[in-house]
This record gives sequence, C-alpha cells and structure tokens, in this order.
Amino acid sequence: MHTTTGLFDVQINGFAGVDFNSADTLNADGLDHALEVMLSCGVTACLPTLITASLATLEQRFETLDKAVRESRLGQFMIPGYHLEGPFLNPTDGYSGCHPAGDMRAPEAEQVLALERNLSRPILMITYAPEFDEGEQFAATLSKAGKILAMGHSAADTPTVNRAAGAGLKMSTHLGNGLPQVLHKLDNPMFAQLACDALSAGFIADGIHIPPHALKTLLRAKGVERSILVTDAVSAAAVSEPGIYPFAGMNVERAEDGSVRVPGSNYLAGSSLTLDAAIRNVVQWGFASFDEAVKMASFNPRNLLAPAFRQYGITLPASEVVWSTEGTVVSCNVADIRKEYK
Repeated sequence: MHTTTGLFDVQINGFAGVDFNSADTLNADGLDHALEVMLSCGVTACLPTLITASLATLEQRFETLDKAVRESRLGQFMIPGYHLEGPFLNPTDGYSGCHPAGDMRAPEAEQVLALERNLSRPILMITYAPEFDEGEQFAATLSKAGKILAMGHSAADTPTVNRAAGAGLKMSTHLGNGLPQVLHKLDNPMFAQLACDALSAGFIADGIHIPPHALKTLLRAKGVERSILVTDAVSAAAVSEPGIYPFAGMNVERAEDGSVRVPGSNYLAGSSLTLDAAIRNVVQWGFASFDEAVKMASFNPRNLLAPAFRQYGITLPASEVVWSTEGTVVSCNVADIRKEYK
C-alpha cells in the first residue's frame, strides 16, 4: 500500500458523461457525479477547463459552471478555480485543433477579468498563444493579477517563448499537441518550449496524444520537477462504452482504443484518460517510479499554482489517497469526505 496526497488535474473539460463546457445541461447534480467518479481515480482537486468560444458563450458557460460549483456538495472542496483554454489561440489549421478557429481572437487581459467578474471562484490558469501578445502585455498584466499563464495551440518561436516567460508565462499546455503534423524538424514551437527552463509542461500520458517513446524523451527533457500529468479529459472519460458524447457544443466520438475525435476528422478532441491511469502508464512504461509519477500529478500542479493560491487566499483542504501495490485507488479522502473502493 502507498499513501499520498490527492491528485490535482489542471486541465479537465468534462468527465463521466458530464460536459463542463455546457451552458444548457451542466448542473450541481451532474457536477457532483463527475467529482464522485474523479475521487475514485484519486483526484481530489481540479480546474474545470473551458475551451474556445465567443465571449458571450464563454460568459454563459462560466456562469453555468460557477452556479453548479456553488450548489454542488463536492465542488466547494475540489474546485478552487477554473482554466480558460482559449479563445486567445492560433487559428491556423493544425494549431487550432478541435477549437473553433472562427472564435479565436487576439489576447486582451480585460476580457479575462470581465469573464470572471461575477464568478465565485477565479480563473486561475489561462492558455494562450504568446505570438499574438504584443509587448507581452497580456502575460504581464494577468500574471500580476495572480493568474498562471500557459501556452498552447501556439506557433511561437524561441525568442517569443523566452520573452513571454520573462513576462510571467509558466507552463506549456499539453506539450506535443496542438501542433501541425508538418513542422521544421528542430526549429519549432515544441523545441522552443522544451528549451525554456522557466516552463513546466503538461503531458497527456494516454499513449495516444503522445507515443510512449516520444513521451519518454519529453519527460527526460523537462525532468520530473517540471513535468505535470494532465488528462485533458472530456465527457467521454470514465464511461463504459465507446460512442458519441457532448463537448462544448459539438459531438465527439470515443473509439474502442480510447481516443476521442471530432467525427470524421483526425483531430483529437480531448481524451478519455483518467489521472490514475496516467500514473500507471508512466510507471508501467518505465519512465518514472510510482512516487515520481504521483509527484507529477499531485505536488507539481500544486506548486505551479501556489502563487495564484497565495494571491487569492486559497487553501486546499487536506486530502489523502491510499493506493494498492498495482497502482489502483483503495480509498480517497478530501475534507474528511472518505470514499472506499474495492
């Protein structure tokens, strides 16, 4: 048996049949269902993640999500804030991925602050494309406001990445993804981020988003201290059947192999990964010890978000996960809410 602090997923769009990006169907009961299933995977904290949409739609989705969190039983303990992935991304084909390119726009800090103005919890993390941030004003302003800046779906070159890091950029969102299939073999946005020691990097360790041999190389480049395991999960995660599931106003299809795509497209649309499975994967593939894998899914995300927590006066409740020797969750406890699993 192993006992650890609870896991923390900083990029999760939905879970267990529940779409966090829905302004129509998300409610407290659905959110509690998703969070209950997350507990069975060892996750005791998360940042529900909203993807690119028009500003009006994002406002509606955040209001719906925030209402569900306020009214839910588990949200007050497990959700300290939110992650906004877009709409300040690169709309070019290959970089935009499954995000609606037509809703992408140049980054403006005031738009982020306006989106959270009436929310009970802050937007703690923002993924954006720094090549559109003139003078690094977006990064500098939001970093001073306590936000954690991450880059993703971006064509930024090495000088741009380094300038952004100097202005407050802290992380690469799902590094290795949100990139075109054809890039310069060495002088490209992924190598620019790998070379920047100021950046941590999120990795989706499902064997689909990044082939295991490539993940091994990326983890070596970033090191355990700067690597964060994430799921990028959608509503198709932690469900028993392949099929069609809702995600941010579109339908996505979960295949037998666990991949999630826009139907009829090669574009991945999030994942069906659970965070405990990501830990088991990197251990079974021989890329990290169990303790190192848990660190990448528990301590490292908390450490990344520590400046934001201090700025907003956020304290996460105590949590504990008991693991079997096979790396499955035996029990999970957060804020004295204890769950036992066979």
